[in-house]
Amino acid sequence: MGQRFAELSARHVEFIARQRIFFVGTATADSRVNVSPKGMDSLRVLGNMRIAWLNVTGSGNETAAHVQQLARMTLMFAAFEGPPLILRVYGTAKVVHHGEPGWNELRSLFPPLPGARQVFDMTVELVQTSCGMAVPLYDHAGDRELLNDWARKKGEQGVRRYWEERNTASIDGLPTNIVAKAG
Repeated sequence: MGQRFAELSARHVEFIARQRIFFVGTATADSRVNVSPKGMDSLRVLGNMRIAWLNVTGSGNETAAHVQQLARMTLMFAAFEGPPLILRVYGTAKVVHHGEPGWNELRSLFPPLPGARQVFDMTVELVQTSCGMAVPLYDHAGDRELLNDWARKKGEQGVRRYWEERNTASIDGLPTNIVAKAG
């Protein structure tokens, strides 16, 4: 049975720490809903009401565009091994772009990842668990290094050019402000 909580408990934090993948959901009032899988060592629980996660350069930048228009965000974690569980964290988030105030402090929480472009700082408003009994079991075979390799090969200036060419607007045309705010 599903349960609701006003904040993250120690048990929730332990579960989150064991997950190799999480999913981020965002949308504005009239945009497409975006759901993105995230991996790497890119998420930190900063307290029972706060989560930060590091976003690296990718083919789109929907989350940044959405959060700047409407701050709501949902994170979802699912147990793909061990006892079944789905954990959703609902809240509001702000985007901190590369080079903005707060960037250095938040960025320092994560290992160096090439192509890092934003940190999302989320305030938890609701935590929900559900059974997850229909989620299949999977074995983790390893992390992919393809995105890190791509960003290293491009170099910092090449990644910034990529932001200019591919990451300045969402698929619905909403601005991401990545170039203006990252300098």
